[in-house]
Amino acid sequence: MNKLVIGNLLHRPLRTLISVVAVAIEVVMILSIVAIMVGMVHNASSQRSGIGADIIVSPPNSSFISSVGGAPVPAKIADVLAKLPHVAVAAPTIAQFNMTGGVETIWGIDFDSYNALKPFEFLEGRKFSTPNANEVIVDDLYAHSKPGRTVGATVQLLNHPFKICGIVEHGKGGRIFLPIRVLGGLIGGPDNASVFYIKSDELKNQELIRREIKSTPGLGEYQVQTMQEWMSLMTPEHLPGFNIALNVVISIAVIVGFLVIFQSFYTAVLERTREIGILKSMGASKLYIVNVVLREAILISIVGIVLGVVMTQVLKLGLSARMPTFSFQLTNAWRLNATVIALLGSLLGALYPAWKAARKDPIDALAYE
Repeated sequence: MNKLVIGNLLHRPLRTLISVVAVAIEVVMILSIVAIMVGMVHNASSQRSGIGADIIVSPPNSSFISSVGGAPVPAKIADVLAKLPHVAVAAPTIAQFNMTGGVETIWGIDFDSYNALKPFEFLEGRKFSTPNANEVIVDDLYAHSKPGRTVGATVQLLNHPFKICGIVEHGKGGRIFLPIRVLGGLIGGPDNASVFYIKSDELKNQELIRREIKSTPGLGEYQVQTMQEWMSLMTPEHLPGFNIALNVVISIAVIVGFLVIFQSFYTAVLERTREIGILKSMGASKLYIVNVVLREAILISIVGIVLGVVMTQVLKLGLSARMPTFSFQLTNAWRLNATVIALLGSLLGALYPAWKAARKDPIDALAYE
């Protein structure tokens, strides 16, 4: 039977190739969208874990992701927080999306307090010369993502030129850092911040700090989370629309794979009517005919899945080389999920053609022209 299956596929190489490519595209669609979305979450989580803060304080009614964009509260709240018992450091920051030349987040920081959370590891250069300097500190991945991003070079951020004054080790929250007053001025809030990072004198005092913040006049409605609590929320399940977008892409990929396999095998069954008649006249059962067709579908799926996984890996390597700051997370769990989804889609697409082939009357099939 296996020789018959392979012979049938090789006899129509173009149709087989199209079917294999369709399954491969289905796998690439699933793996790439998952890798991009999971990569974004993983990147944000890993970056913020290196800030050195124990507690995050954000404005009232904000979510764990809504602090990215805008500076709605006074930065001087950091001074109030810093005076609380058990607070060692309080650093005001702004996180602002920048869509120019790609999606990136620009961080506005008060260098001294932010550096006190956990010191920057400078590879080259220095800190900002003044709190109002048109200077930028970038991490090594951002610096290496394009030629010419060296200390002293000028980069365009939010349609303004900034001189690179320092290059630091990555993993300190962001990749691009401006003085908080400069970034605040560009977005209309020179004295504001979007979130505050706190370092406690001892980790065991985190709950005490939370209560102290809540009992401080004017801060009772502010959101107070430990870094562990924030990290636990940085999962795909907690991101608005993540599962919806993922399910839509998977559904489209499955439909594409299903339709191509269905069309391919339905046409193949029509073209092989006489062959099916010969097999049935020689005693082949309905189950045997169904088995042949489904084995062909499984073989095409396996080849397509392997090709899709390889293509996705090549895509990952290409993106990593071209955009080092881009996080593309391929996991074995999703490789397995994509394999199961593609295999089931192909089997469903081949099921009706297989059933139709099995129901053919051998006499009518042999008389088919």
